[in-house]
Amino acid sequence: MHKRIQAFLLAALLVLGSIAGCGTKANDAVTTPDEEVAEDGALPSGDVSLRVWGAEEDEELVNNIISSFISKYQGQANFKISFEAHSEANCKDDILGDVLNAPDVFTFADDQLMALVASGVLKKVSNDSEIASRNLGASTDAASINGTLYAYPLTADNGYFLFYNQKYLTEEDVQTMDGLLAAASACGKQVFMEMTSGWYMYSFFGNTDMEIGLNDDGISTYCNWNAKYTNITGVDVAEAMMKIGTNPAFSTTSNDGFVAGAADGTFVAGVSGIWDENGIKEAWGDDYAAVKLPTYTVAGQQLQMSSYAGYKLVGVNSYSPNAAWAAVFADWMTNEENQTLRFTMRGQGPSNTNAASSGDIAESKALKALQQQAEFSSLQRVGGTYWDAASAFGTAMVEGDPSSKSLQALLNEMVTAITGEETTGDPEGAEVTEEADTADADASASN
Repeated sequence: MHKRIQAFLLAALLVLGSIAGCGTKANDAVTTPDEEVAEDGALPSGDVSLRVWGAEEDEELVNNIISSFISKYQGQANFKISFEAHSEANCKDDILGDVLNAPDVFTFADDQLMALVASGVLKKVSNDSEIASRNLGASTDAASINGTLYAYPLTADNGYFLFYNQKYLTEEDVQTMDGLLAAASACGKQVFMEMTSGWYMYSFFGNTDMEIGLNDDGISTYCNWNAKYTNITGVDVAEAMMKIGTNPAFSTTSNDGFVAGAADGTFVAGVSGIWDENGIKEAWGDDYAAVKLPTYTVAGQQLQMSSYAGYKLVGVNSYSPNAAWAAVFADWMTNEENQTLRFTMRGQGPSNTNAASSGDIAESKALKALQQQAEFSSLQRVGGTYWDAASAFGTAMVEGDPSSKSLQALLNEMVTAITGEETTGDPEGAEVTEEADTADADASASN
């Protein structure tokens, strides 16, 4: 039986692998934050150098934060803090490839947390109660393993919801995918969603009783999206996806993106995230609205579409020679003031509860929609084999299954590619007869 993430089961393996990759020896001494702080709790004085990794687009923002930090703590140490643009998506791999040359502080996506903790790069946050108290519970959960906080929540906006144009669509229209597509069709417009992306395709499976997640090794993925024995089966979902994907009022592609299609009048609704809010505001003006994802028809019922939710976190490298000051900087970088500044300069939604409930942030339609969708969201916890397999399946659904394979066969191929284990979608240990397989194929092909 598959189990949920158990981070510490692979800790020893990743520690050995990552340290070996750095060319260090097991008995090499490494300064930790606890060793660095004096017995009286005072932070070290003297020269303090910190390197900070962040997204290229964050350079101006982070340099402002660095300036305010140095001003706040001037006189306590001689600070030399530098920003280095670095891909957040590749953060984990690059750090684990060379831990001792990694930055002191870095931003990363929450799905990289487990490997960074298991490798020893991230240690327990010392002021965890304080950090947890000022941030949304879901963001601290994303920064924790087994209830222990290992990073500082930074944003709570990496999810998706529905943008729509009130000039063409009503609040009632956008409650269901059927109503949404019918209303768009009536005015000669389209609804946009990247069904060919595994990130968005999860929406159709995520709220069923089928499951996907990481195995105990933290690398491979378990998935039963081809199940025949669940209340809503894999074929049920595939049929629903194909019906939506082949609807003339539905579009999964756009030459210039969702915002451009919204601006030129092609799209009157679309599934996207807060990063498109400013562009949609400009395109639709006062007619711009946002709401949680709609329900969709599957197995004769309306099912709420799910979503992946993601969070940006700030990590402190426990191998840093200035780890104690790095922790203070990470705390400063993620406080209410600087998360508010991040929204102002970068449009990214805060995890800090005070920041999220005040000023322009509280008036953001996109953030309100994201909060509505949060109830139906899950953390993204899948291995690398998921993405291409899910994309190929989503593409087949949009194209109306040009291979003419049965839906069950397509589901089996996807799940086999994701899990690395050949599967037919039947319960474990169940015997499948040739006649039963043929009947399933014929039934799927006739839909």
